[in-house]
Amino acid sequence: MELIKSVRLFSSLIVLMRVLFGVGWLLAGVTKITDKLWFKEPGLFLNDYLKNSLQNSNVPPFYKTFIENIALEHVMVLNYAIPIVQIILGIFLIAGLFTIPSILICLFMHINFIFSGNMNLMSLILYTSAFSLIIFRSDVYHISLDKYFNLSTLFTLNRNKREKNVSMPKEKLSINS
Repeated sequence: MELIKSVRLFSSLIVLMRVLFGVGWLLAGVTKITDKLWFKEPGLFLNDYLKNSLQNSNVPPFYKTFIENIALEHVMVLNYAIPIVQIILGIFLIAGLFTIPSILICLFMHINFIFSGNMNLMSLILYTSAFSLIIFRSDVYHISLDKYFNLSTLFTLNRNKREKNVSMPKEKLSINS
């Protein structure tokens, strides 16, 4: 009985972590639109941010090349895409919809943020949280739309289910028994 309570508590904490992670991404996107005026002054903040990253000694040389040749060339697309994607990912994570793909996209975006020279305690917490959610993915689906719509099986590797789907019934295996 104690073990069941412990498992439920742990699952609840993982769900809480997923929801808080989603709230963080939702707020990051909303803040970009409202406080940093990414839509009212398109490209201004992001262009300055990227140019400052080029001067930062913490930015790896390969990423500086990426900033110069790709990010600065497409700053207007990124200006609109980043906050919108952050808001969508936040909503998906809070609702528990496409949870694992959403976490992987968050990780990709966060790695880009770190490469641009922003390694701090909050970055480390977000990065660790994302990996924790992936590691404990079976618990992440509790209280989620993925579980409700049975989407959690799409993103779970389960050898037994694959073997059952591939194997033929025993009566069809033996032709001349």
